Amino acid sequence: MGYGRFAAMIATSTVLMFVLMYFNTYALEHVRFSETRVYMALLMGAAMAVVMLGFMFGMYKDTRLNVAILALALLIFGVSLWLVRSQRTVGDVAYMKAMIPHHSIAVMTSERAHIRDPEVRRLADAIIDAQVREIAEMERNIARLEANPPPATAPDLPSYRARGARPPAPETDESAGIDTTKVPR
Repeated sequence: MGYGRFAAMIATSTVLMFVLMYFNTYALEHVRFSETRVYMALLMGAAMAVVMLGFMFGMYKDTRLNVAILALALLIFGVSLWLVRSQRTVGDVAYMKAMIPHHSIAVMTSERAHIRDPEVRRLADAIIDAQVREIAEMERNIARLEANPPPATAPDLPSYRARGARPPAPETDESAGIDTTKVPR
């Protein structure tokens, strides 16, 4: 197997991993492009390149090219990890587009898990209620911000934890304007 085929295998696997990350969303309409998932796919693809080249080192005879591939993979891994952990490039809309599939996963898991304990069922039902409401809220905010984005000079707003404040009060169906029992299953 040549280096071109190795690169194609890593690239194909990276794209496939990106797509597969969406397979556990509850509803197809919850699938949104996510920068964070791109970074995670690149992170996994880079790790795969290192592992696969390590296992197949004897098949690839060009030591300088092998070292260059490993260095590039480690660079991509490091940059992707930094981007995932820092969320440096993720703004308001990108944040919500990444969170909708994440919330959808929580809905699916909470709906379909084989729960027998009443306290765990109450917790799962509360998670479903909150996540469905928050998905609807994020969809409204995405539409609002895509039509009227905040100024580029607007400052980042720190979380309540970073401010040392109390968490916001929980929302209800009435306060959010959505009946979570009416959302399609």
